[in-house]
Order: sequence, then C-alpha cells, then structure tokens
Amino acid sequence: MNKIFVLSQKEFVSARNLPVIIFEYFDKKVDLSNYDALIFTSKNGVLAIDRVDQGWKALPSYSIGSGTSKAIKALDGKIVYEAKSSYGDDFAKEIKKQLQEKRVLFLRPKVVTSHLNTILKEAGIALEELVIYETKCNDCEKLTTPPKNAYIIFSSPSTITCFLKCFSWDESYKAIVIGTKTASFMPSDIPYILSKKQTIDACIALAAEKIKKNY
Repeated sequence: MNKIFVLSQKEFVSARNLPVIIFEYFDKKVDLSNYDALIFTSKNGVLAIDRVDQGWKALPSYSIGSGTSKAIKALDGKIVYEAKSSYGDDFAKEIKKQLQEKRVLFLRPKVVTSHLNTILKEAGIALEELVIYETKCNDCEKLTTPPKNAYIIFSSPSTITCFLKCFSWDESYKAIVIGTKTASFMPSDIPYILSKKQTIDACIALAAEKIKKNY
C-alpha cells in the first residue's frame, strides 16, 4: 500500500516506512547481579542492554507488549510476564504485586511519557532506572514528503513531534494513531482515527480497510 506510511526505520510489507525518528543507544555499564528482575517498555531497551551486557538474559523480564516480547525472545531472554495493556501506567499496576520484595531495574529511554516508575516506587517497589537509549528526530533533509491523501501512522508521541518538525500537515492526509496516550499529543487541529488495537500491524490493516472503502 504505497499510500500508507509508518514513521519507523522498520520496514513493513503493506506500508512504506518513513523514519522520522531514530534511536541512540548508550554504552552504560551496570552490575546486573544487583537485580532480581528487569522491566522493558520498548524493544529498544532490549537491544540497548544486549549491546553492553548479555547477562540480562538470565534475569526475569517483564515486557510491555508483543513487540518488546518478540525482541526479548529473539535474543533468548526470559519473559515472565507480558502486559495485558500496552499503556505504561496500566502495565505498572499489573505488575506491582508481582514485584514486591524484588530488586528491579527499569531499562528506559531518556524521555518517558508514562508514570510507570512513579507508580511502582509509590507501591514500595525497590526500583532503579537506567537511561539506556534516546529517541531523536531524524535529519529532515533525508526524508521525502508523503504524497497527498497518504495515511500516516503515528505510533508514539515522538513520531508526532518529529513528523511535524519535518513536514507541514496537508489537509488531505489521514492520521491513524496507535493509542490514547499518543493521541493526547496530537494537535487539536489534526483529526485522527484511533486504532482499536495497539500494534502497528493493526494500524496498517485499519488504513488498508479505509483505503478499500475509499474513506
């Protein structure tokens, strides 16, 4: 579908990728023997820690969703829990009882949009945080402006920020947003369609359905 754009470096069969965001991984050392469990809220946290210490694979991992779990499994990590909700606040509420009396490390991006860390700490969890990667906007000059009538899939608040940094919003565009957290960052003058399921594949399927119906 050449009208569907995913704002990611990852390529999808049924869409075109437009990498408005890029990730910088930090080479931070950490003594993993100090922890009983790890929390991942993105596959990038998994990829970042794997670069500096593969000992993470021996620790139980708590994953926010299927994409993160897929990255953990691909690197032979040990998943003990996958979130029912991919919202950080909900995820924290799901796991806080399981993490009681555990020493936990949250491998996080530089900027987080949820209150996962606060919720867990307020629940008495011995949580430490390690900023191990950062999401940045790509160089706009490297990107090609989407054509008119394109369907643009926004999968995070940073994709909104970086897309609008590089491009003006054309009124012919259709915005598809992955979830309510991301939707809360959408400018009020840009209408959007909210995906019922919080995966990029679901967003692509929704866009394809709209195109088929000449929405």
